[in-house]
Amino acid sequence: GLPAALPALPLELTVLYNCLLFTVGASDSAIKGEAEGIHQGLLRVLEACGACGQDLGTEELWEKVLQEVTVEELQAPLHRLGALQAAWWLAASRLGSVAGLFQLLSTAEDPGRAHCSEGQNKLLSMIKAWQVPPEGASLPLVQSAKDLKEILYTAAAFLQGLQELEAGNFPTALSLLQEAAGGFCSKNILAQIYTCLGCCTQRMGKPQTALQHLKRALQVDFQCLPALSYVAAVYHELGETDVELQALTLLYEALGKIPPAAASSSPYFLMRTELLVHTPVLTSLLRHRHPSEVKYLLAQRCLQDGRVADAVEHYLDFLSLLQEGLQQQVPLDGSSALPRIPEVFLEAASALEQAGRHQDAITVCEEVISRTTDLIPRVLRVEERLEQTESSSPGAELAGGLLSQKKESLCCLAWRAAGYLHQGWAWAKLGESKEAVTQFSRCLNDLLRVQLHGSGIKQTENLQAEVEVLQKIRLLSLIGRGTQFLELGRNKEALLDFQHSLQISPGDPAAASYLVQALWKLNRKQEAAAQWQKFSQSSPGEDGQQQGQGRPLPLYLASCLEQAVFPHSEPLARSIQDYLGAAAQDTS
Repeated sequence: GLPAALPALPLELTVLYNCLLFTVGASDSAIKGEAEGIHQGLLRVLEACGACGQDLGTEELWEKVLQEVTVEELQAPLHRLGALQAAWWLAASRLGSVAGLFQLLSTAEDPGRAHCSEGQNKLLSMIKAWQVPPEGASLPLVQSAKDLKEILYTAAAFLQGLQELEAGNFPTALSLLQEAAGGFCSKNILAQIYTCLGCCTQRMGKPQTALQHLKRALQVDFQCLPALSYVAAVYHELGETDVELQALTLLYEALGKIPPAAASSSPYFLMRTELLVHTPVLTSLLRHRHPSEVKYLLAQRCLQDGRVADAVEHYLDFLSLLQEGLQQQVPLDGSSALPRIPEVFLEAASALEQAGRHQDAITVCEEVISRTTDLIPRVLRVEERLEQTESSSPGAELAGGLLSQKKESLCCLAWRAAGYLHQGWAWAKLGESKEAVTQFSRCLNDLLRVQLHGSGIKQTENLQAEVEVLQKIRLLSLIGRGTQFLELGRNKEALLDFQHSLQISPGDPAAASYLVQALWKLNRKQEAAAQWQKFSQSSPGEDGQQQGQGRPLPLYLASCLEQAVFPHSEPLARSIQDYLGAAAQDTS
């Protein structure tokens, strides 16, 4: 409450500097908001000099103080307070304000020293150009301005590097992050910087360089587990599955041992880099995966790589985690690696089938079927006009909501139909052809719920992925049921299913081969030979192109695709060639 007096202001500003640092250090949390103490301190400086700045914002206040206050004894404490102000603004990502403040500080010292060379980063040049004021022995500081300058420089380089990384300017981001890595910071921040360098170089298409940065991050601080997560991602990109799985296994074990709150920050400084850098992009880049996400990735990668026994073990571990309230532990903001839970169940069923555990696969699929039954409408209309509603029209919002509901209903339908599909193939493997036919028929009956309106089976962009999956499930179910009809000697019914399969996917090699076999078994050998010649003469590239159309199919359909492959190609081809040869001799 005392009036401001020039002789006491150096001490007052130094006490304010130390007090603010103690406040920051004691909270040990990211700096937020404005430093009201600094604003009040500047007003007292102006008051002591007979000036007024009550109506000015903080930036204008700094400009007025540094331009009008020329008392020599106040320059050092004002510069130290300016460095603290820069820390607050850096924490708020107000990089322009920081550059302007250091421009004023450097100009106040020497008008010729505030120049930034071409090609240099302006903010970093400004911080580097700032001359640290000398410390007086009579006014001790709890953290030197020299250390504070180094921390500001590192934080500014790190923040700008993150901004450029988010913007996709990778060479600039790389340069700034490398500058930050050579700065003044704790081990955990250095590990974070190396992790960001690894992410940047990976996006630049330099996986080996990315691995070097990520390994450096783990050498500096092994508790920087996001680096280990990126290591696995890079090895996945390189196709080195063994090392990728090792990295994921290490990550899973480490997540189980180290509490998320563990940190290796330096205790020696009150103001630290980690208190200044807390942007959303950094939070996203360094997000700690939940152990269940890593367990799922292990299961998924093993299944994709054909390591069926390991995949089954990981999927069953994951399903047991579901009993522990997994949905409440994993973020639902789209950043999680987990797909929808029914898809995980279906992938587990696929793994169990490939491992020969058909009865277990049937049980898992029954869970999916029972959970989705009440979520599917009796009739699901997919109308062309719904998806042509313009976004600017009054009904666009309503149409968007209806579209979202239809997309969700189509997903639920696909999951349940896939459950029946898997059960059909599982019963077929168990030698129960009648039960297999029943499950395949349930799958096909489910798909009859979808009514496509408009110009035929028009797949519009918004629902195209869902419709493609449903069509593939229908194709696989028809092929599956047809094979079981053949096993039961019901060759005419099998022929109809294979003909319908080719209507859905003309040129499909499995459906075409089974069609030929059905005709052959019906003793319609001339037709079978004609169809065989027709499909044999079609270009393999055309079939491959047709098979690869659309988006990648869900992983849970992979085993069904394999089981639908025609297994008797060579014997059937020899039989038909012998028949054609004999027919040619008879003709001659």
